[in-house]
Amino acid sequence: MRDLKIPEQRHPEKARKPDNVQPKKPGWIRVRAPGGAEYAKTHKIMREHGLVTVCEEAGCPNVGECWNQGHATMMIMGEVCTRACSFCNIATGKPPEGLDVFEPGRVADAVKKLGLKHVVITSVDRDDIEDGGAAHFAQTIRAIRRQAPDTTIEILTPDFLKCAPEVLEIVVAAKPDVFNHNLETVPGLYPEVRAGARYFHSLRLLQRVKEIDPTMFTKSGIMVGLGEDALAVRQVMDDMRAADVDFLTIGQYLQPTPKHHTVARFVTPDEFKSYEKAAYGKGFLMVSATPLTRSSYHAGDDFAQLRAARLAKLGQG
Repeated sequence: MRDLKIPEQRHPEKARKPDNVQPKKPGWIRVRAPGGAEYAKTHKIMREHGLVTVCEEAGCPNVGECWNQGHATMMIMGEVCTRACSFCNIATGKPPEGLDVFEPGRVADAVKKLGLKHVVITSVDRDDIEDGGAAHFAQTIRAIRRQAPDTTIEILTPDFLKCAPEVLEIVVAAKPDVFNHNLETVPGLYPEVRAGARYFHSLRLLQRVKEIDPTMFTKSGIMVGLGEDALAVRQVMDDMRAADVDFLTIGQYLQPTPKHHTVARFVTPDEFKSYEKAAYGKGFLMVSATPLTRSSYHAGDDFAQLRAARLAKLGQG
């Protein structure tokens, strides 16, 4: 029986890799240690409902702030991912179980108990399942709509790379408010950072969402500090806009363990500001570009701004 708290068992494919030096974080990356009454309440609800959060599994630096506000990004379809990206701290390997048919209901109940106005649902990659978990995403969205009809729903999906193209329609038909799929990095770094994925497949996935439902907000994000240059980042922005992506997130990559991809450098706050300015200039409705930006960080507030930006663009704001 694997113990996913032990790094060698959590990431067996990385165990034999040489250690990469983990550089000291600069002052602008400092965060408070998690704690407080609201944090404990959120933790309790997650455990009572047998739910997994990407906040914990990926070692998000913002978990203390978000959980103290009652916000948690729920990760469905188990805690073991069939991919082994070099940047990611989620456990990897062959998932030990199939999908839990009761999970969508538990997620919806937790959303209701937390009183969430906006919820983000993500997942591991499940290449072992024919539809990649598309129907499970749709069931989770519908369950939340039943129990918490006023909650807006954002999903952060896998790439469904090994599935029939039609599975995307199952997810979009469930009508999430925001469809997010991260490109993660620039295309030139895919072989070493996201080897199990394909850049142009992910880009096309985002484009197809808009083709299926032109009214749906789409969102994508990348990490910086992996070895990319500014020109490549701006090219990704252009690619996303060509796919009609509405919302861009850019955050600093932080190395989870010595076995993970090294941090090439820490991008300064001023550089993030320049990325933000460039992205708005290219036509994104919403941009979040800071060292601590993550896909679901301040997602509820950002969604309100995103919706307002579209209305303003249409002359209805």
